[in-house]
Amino acid sequence: MRRAEAGTGDRVGFKGLSYSTVKGTLASYDDAFEDYWDFLFPRLVEAWRLLADDGTLYLHLDYREVHYAKVMLDALFGRESFLNEIIWAYDYGARTKRKWPAKHDNILVYVKNPAAYHFDSDEVDREPYMAPGLVTAEKAARGKLPTDVWWHTIVSPTGKEKTGYPTQKPEGLLRRIVAASSREGDWVLDFFAGSGTLGAVSGKLGRRFVCVDSNPQAIEVMQARLAPWL
Repeated sequence: MRRAEAGTGDRVGFKGLSYSTVKGTLASYDDAFEDYWDFLFPRLVEAWRLLADDGTLYLHLDYREVHYAKVMLDALFGRESFLNEIIWAYDYGARTKRKWPAKHDNILVYVKNPAAYHFDSDEVDREPYMAPGLVTAEKAARGKLPTDVWWHTIVSPTGKEKTGYPTQKPEGLLRRIVAASSREGDWVLDFFAGSGTLGAVSGKLGRRFVCVDSNPQAIEVMQARLAPWL
C-alpha cells in the first residue's frame, strides 16, 4: 500500500490512498484475487463511507478468503483500525481424514476511528469459566468475557431458529456482535443479509437495521422473518 500522489495510481480512495500496488501485487501470483477484489472491494468502500465515526465493521468469511479480505481492509481502513480477528468454532458436518477438519469461520473486525469506537463489554453475554474453582464465587457466577475465540453451535436443523436458508447464522453469534458494538436506537447494516439474522437480532435488541441481498430466496425469507419490525 502506498500514498497516492497527484496523477498516480489507478484508484484513489479514502484517506488519499491508492490501491493499485496492493491489487497488482496480489493478482500477480493469484488470478482468483482479481475476481474476489472486484466483487468485494466496492462493497467494503461503501461500508467504510456509511460507517459512523464510532462504528465497527464485522466481516464474516471462511478460512479460504480471509487473507484476501484482510489485505483489502488494511488498505481501506488502515492497519491501525484493525481491532480483532474472531474465530468462530463449531462442530458439525462431515470430517475428512486427509487433513485437520476445518470447523471454524473467521470474523475480521475493523473500526472507523481507533480513538473513538464504541465497545460495551458489559452488554456482552458471559461464558462459564473452565476452572471456576480458581476464581471467586462472584466471578464464577457472573462468567467471563469471551475472548477472540467463540465456540457456538450452528443453527440446529430442527431448531426454532431454522428458516431453511442454507447459510443461516445463529442468532447468538450476531447478538454478541450487535450488543457489543452498537447502542439501542443505532443503525446496523448488512450488505449480505441472507436469512436476515442480523435484522432479527437488531430488532429484538432495539436497534434499527438495513438488510441488503439480491437473492430472491433471501428476500422471501427476510420478508417473513422481519415482518414484526417492518
